Amino acid sequence: MQWKLFADLAEAAGERTVTVDVDAGATVDDALDALLTTKPALAERALNEDGELREHVNLLKNGESVDGDATVDAGDELALFPPVSGG
Repeated sequence: MQWKLFADLAEAAGERTVTVDVDAGATVDDALDALLTTKPALAERALNEDGELREHVNLLKNGESVDGDATVDAGDELALFPPVSGG
């Protein structure tokens, strides 16, 4: 399973794309745990003091916003990115 990271989240991880292994029937939360195990420096930027995903960090599965209890399949693409602002 592949994670795509954007902006300062990619900087914290040291790369924009990270592949993680999760078991069949895993959830997005399981995949996030695998990502943070692989890239522990990302945890400080992505998680709040309670160990939960920060409110302003967007999490997508195959381009759609999902909750952590959504299941994932091997070919899914997950993405994390900060809020986008423009002007």
